[in-house]
Amino acid sequence: MDRRSFIVSAAATAGTLALPARVAAQASGLDARGTKILELARAEVARAGDALWRRDIAGILDFGVHSSIPRFHFAHLENGTVQSFRVAHGMGSDPEHDGFLNWFSNVPGSNATSRGAYITWEWYTGKYGTSVRLGGLEPDNSNALDRAIVMHSADYCTEAHVERWGRLGRSNGCFAMAPSDFLFALSQLSGGRLLYADQLGLG
Repeated sequence: MDRRSFIVSAAATAGTLALPARVAAQASGLDARGTKILELARAEVARAGDALWRRDIAGILDFGVHSSIPRFHFAHLENGTVQSFRVAHGMGSDPEHDGFLNWFSNVPGSNATSRGAYITWEWYTGKYGTSVRLGGLEPDNSNALDRAIVMHSADYCTEAHVERWGRLGRSNGCFAMAPSDFLFALSQLSGGRLLYADQLGLG
């Protein structure tokens, strides 16, 4: 087994064994990772400035870790807590389909994930059911609306999928979540809040 295969196996094991049976909504206090997430969220909300409508919660997506591990962090800035969920990346960012994001792209048709700050807009019903439109706030994700990069639910993001395959499925560049997790996301992150995505290595 080569090093990359070992890392994938280890990450999948960590995602399915070390976490609670229901991986959604792991609340953490001010441990080292939680502190970093909250600090980053506050900095990015401040940087986004008047582009945001609401500043109470921000989504921090850490694509520096394997897709089997919860890496979509909901930073509650008013009470200082963090909740973490699994989220898929785009197939164009992971052509080997090994669960690791290799690169970002803002190019239409790339099916890749884009990095940077986004604002969440309204709910709508589309190809993937109820979804949340996103607006890119930076040159690295300026094509988000034209590329139809949104938040939506997907069965390939469930715990059962990880247990079978050791990783999530891949989106077309959207931020896809397990259906039960996405329902929570609708209530927490829609309506003018910040999402920030990058390879952060927060763990």
